[in-house]
Amino acid sequence: MAIRLYKANTPGTRNRAVSDFSDLSSTKPVKKLVTPLKKNGGRNSRGIITVRHRGGGHKKKYRIIDFKRNKFSVSGIVKTIEYDPNRNARISLIDYSDGEKRYILHPEGLKIGSVIESGENALIQIGNALPLEKIPLGTQIHNVELTHKKGGQIVRSAGTCAYLLAKEGNYVTLRLPSKEIRLVSAKCYATIGILSNSDFSNLTIGKAGRNRWLGKRPTVRGMVMNPCDHPHGGGEGRAPVGRKQPLTPWGKPALGVRTRLKNKYSDAYIIRRRK
Repeated sequence: MAIRLYKANTPGTRNRAVSDFSDLSSTKPVKKLVTPLKKNGGRNSRGIITVRHRGGGHKKKYRIIDFKRNKFSVSGIVKTIEYDPNRNARISLIDYSDGEKRYILHPEGLKIGSVIESGENALIQIGNALPLEKIPLGTQIHNVELTHKKGGQIVRSAGTCAYLLAKEGNYVTLRLPSKEIRLVSAKCYATIGILSNSDFSNLTIGKAGRNRWLGKRPTVRGMVMNPCDHPHGGGEGRAPVGRKQPLTPWGKPALGVRTRLKNKYSDAYIIRRRK
């Protein structure tokens, strides 16, 4: 992926950096692999806002992605590399030899015309999906399952990959992009390679309007609110927080406080927590 920079003709184009989409080969998705995507603007069934700062945005359709990669012993050819508005990584259209078509997450280095497959006997090459017990140590992987046959749940963001560090018994040890080290069942599947669009983190929004296109509404700081609206509110002029630590609008600790549940079921599988 390459980045396109703008000349500073307006305040909105100063320092703006966007993807030039030169890596894409198709603009329209396959109709059978697309489904409507309903918006709720962060509101529940009663119309009450339960998630703030959401609403508006461009209309989108959901691309059905094959996270399970359960097309075993059937080879497929990469037909297109496409943009997906619902995620920051690119997706690939795979045309399997039995006539079925599916979308997968596109890894770096996988080109149009490449052949991929899934299964225990698949080759160790980019785009192939195998059980973790069949993947060599030190391999870069993505779209990793946490429960066998459930489909990939982690390492699905642009430019990310996990590393296979060790194998012992029925479990393998992975280092995740967050630097967390954890155990995963050796029967779970993962895909070889690093996910595409690694320059996504270098993009610059440039103006508030682009965030509105993405469905993000403005965020107001608590210190400029009234005391009845936020614990940081009130005071004369630019007053400090006035508390021992920053708080959320609902009075709970914020900024750096761990929110993970105590005694969570997966604690036993985590060797080293993320920083």
